Amino acid sequence: MEAFNASTSSKAASYQSNSVLQLHYNYTGKLDEDRYMDGLKPGNICFLFICLLIVVENCVVLVAIWRNKKFHMPMYYLLGNLTLSDLLAGFTYMLNIVLSGRNTLTLTPLLWFLREGGVFFTLAASVISLLAIAVERYATILNMKTHRRTKCNRILALIVASWALSLLLGVLPVLGWNCLRCLSWCSTVLPLYAKSYIFFCVFMFMTVLLAIVLLYGRIFHFVKSNTQNPARNQHKGFSRRSQKYMVLLKTVTVVVGVFILCWMPLFVLLLLDFVCPVKSCPVLFKADYFLGVAMINSLINPVIYTLTSRDMRRAIVKLLFQRCLMTREGRMRKIAAAFPQCSFTKMEANPRGMETSISSGNATTVHVKPIYPKLRVSVVS
Repeated sequence: MEAFNASTSSKAASYQSNSVLQLHYNYTGKLDEDRYMDGLKPGNICFLFICLLIVVENCVVLVAIWRNKKFHMPMYYLLGNLTLSDLLAGFTYMLNIVLSGRNTLTLTPLLWFLREGGVFFTLAASVISLLAIAVERYATILNMKTHRRTKCNRILALIVASWALSLLLGVLPVLGWNCLRCLSWCSTVLPLYAKSYIFFCVFMFMTVLLAIVLLYGRIFHFVKSNTQNPARNQHKGFSRRSQKYMVLLKTVTVVVGVFILCWMPLFVLLLLDFVCPVKSCPVLFKADYFLGVAMINSLINPVIYTLTSRDMRRAIVKLLFQRCLMTREGRMRKIAAAFPQCSFTKMEANPRGMETSISSGNATTVHVKPIYPKLRVSVVS
């Protein structure tokens, strides 16, 4: 019992000892460079700016989903969950950069674990969110008559499970899966992490991505085969739903493809870290550039939503430029002609108590109420 208490006390002390962190960095050869002697470099400042853009972009997408009732449906809940993980990734990247360089050597192992664990946590949240979207799409496409309540319960379960698993993965090193007691097990890229933990994370991420690719392959095959079936095509409801699913699938498939392109270089680097003996692979000391490429993924995702989803594009333009496109009386300004893809279909209340529904198109119906409830104006543009 006394030996156990002594071991626990020693382990707790190592989590708070800055000298332990410096010992690990020195062992892996990272202290041989001058990067831990200087403050933020121009490259780090550039990465900070990218992180700020990541936070702003994903905030805009989240607000657009929240304010537009058209997006209050299960599929967009999962898309919003993915956006939230990207937003949090921007914050964690920012903290990681601010606390890197010279500040790294002032951290305790516990703070270091929290710094790096945040990145693994948000990365896991993004990957598992992509898997949750694939699972939900696969379950929906197999049974298009799923009740909304059952579907919402399934979405909620997927979201809760994704964050729970991500949190567990991020805190595993703090719970003991680290190399504080054995330097020979340590990673070069992340000197306090055990190589086995890093290999486990990369293996899990690759397995999840493979499962996503297989699920989307099954979905595309199912939709394509049923769309080409003459008996199925006679049902307009099925055809419309299939087209809608295909549009959403294309959007999410592009997101998955970009994720793989951005993160694969870092995954390969971490696998190289697993097999390379200490100080034998110089490329491992350039991990910041690989992480920078991975960061671009969270920056590109909101752009993908905007370019591939017409409804999302309308919602974002409306959110950002509504005051420029609409007058106080609820009429469209002339500048709105520059946004032919935009449609304002939500009832907008103006200060005079009038609600206007405005839509662009060849034959547009404009409703004005409640002062003139019977007035119905057709505008041909």
